[in-house]
Amino acid sequence: MRCLSVVVVLVAANLLNNRLAPGAYVLTCVTSTAVLLLIARRDGLTPADLGLGAVGLRRGLRWAPVLVGSVLVVFLLVLAVPAGREAFRDARAAGLSVQQLLWSVLVRVPLGTVLLEETAFRGVLWAMIRRRRGTTWATTVSSLLFGLWHLLPSQGLNRSNTAVQSALGSGSASVAPTVAAAIATTAAAGVVLCELRRRTGSLLAPAALHWAVNGFGYTLAWAVSRCLTR
Repeated sequence: MRCLSVVVVLVAANLLNNRLAPGAYVLTCVTSTAVLLLIARRDGLTPADLGLGAVGLRRGLRWAPVLVGSVLVVFLLVLAVPAGREAFRDARAAGLSVQQLLWSVLVRVPLGTVLLEETAFRGVLWAMIRRRRGTTWATTVSSLLFGLWHLLPSQGLNRSNTAVQSALGSGSASVAPTVAAAIATTAAAGVVLCELRRRTGSLLAPAALHWAVNGFGYTLAWAVSRCLTR
């Protein structure tokens, strides 16, 4: 029943963020995170179960700079290849002002996207299911739900990202395959993040990786849009 309660909270947050109140994104994410942590407490989960114990936090702090640095290096290598730059041509970042970019990278991504998604999928859900059914079930179910979480936000991806347009097209017929590809990709990413959570015993490690991918992704897409339009 409490696992279902977590799913209900996530469905509500997803609808608010993508349809009903997108302007309240950070507030919705922070509030939803607090509710999920209350559910976890009622379920008897400890900070260590959630990857937030003292030992887990120390491990996460050691892993964070390595993960963030690795993502930056990989992204810069991709940018060094002309074809790779197409992946960073994204209209969502191109239209941002400097202030909007800083808000996205330093507030919206860490306190909205990463906080809620890591707490929900690699923290609360993963720990609840792991205690009931084991690690394999926890990783599988939370990753599938993480993929489905991206169903609504990925619906405009075929129009905003140049690489996706090239691969799948930008018309209405390409919406379904684009969404399916996004769900499959993010579900696979969820497996990686769950495994990182398991190996490190820390929620900070997948959170750091998640922030690096999104934060550097926004920043480099913004920079590329300006370099290519000059």
